Amino acid sequence: MDNLAGLQSLGLTLPSPAYLFGAIVFGVIGFAAFRYGKRVGRQLTRWLGLALMLYPYAISQTWSLYVVGTILCAGLFIDRGSAAR
Repeated sequence: MDNLAGLQSLGLTLPSPAYLFGAIVFGVIGFAAFRYGKRVGRQLTRWLGLALMLYPYAISQTWSLYVVGTILCAGLFIDRGSAAR
């Protein structure tokens, strides 16, 4: 029995390359934001970074991965702008 066919018969599919790329990019951005927020003591930056690292595990559609990741990155950008004031 082919392993891939067996997994697909169980309802499991492999993610697309676009999904994997997005998950890696948003995870790296989240890790950097988490480390930065921890270093400078910004709680919102830390939580947004943690959310960026973990949300790909809860989302299975590629388009929603990019929508949620963009919204969370916009939150980081807005949080960074509020820190400068």
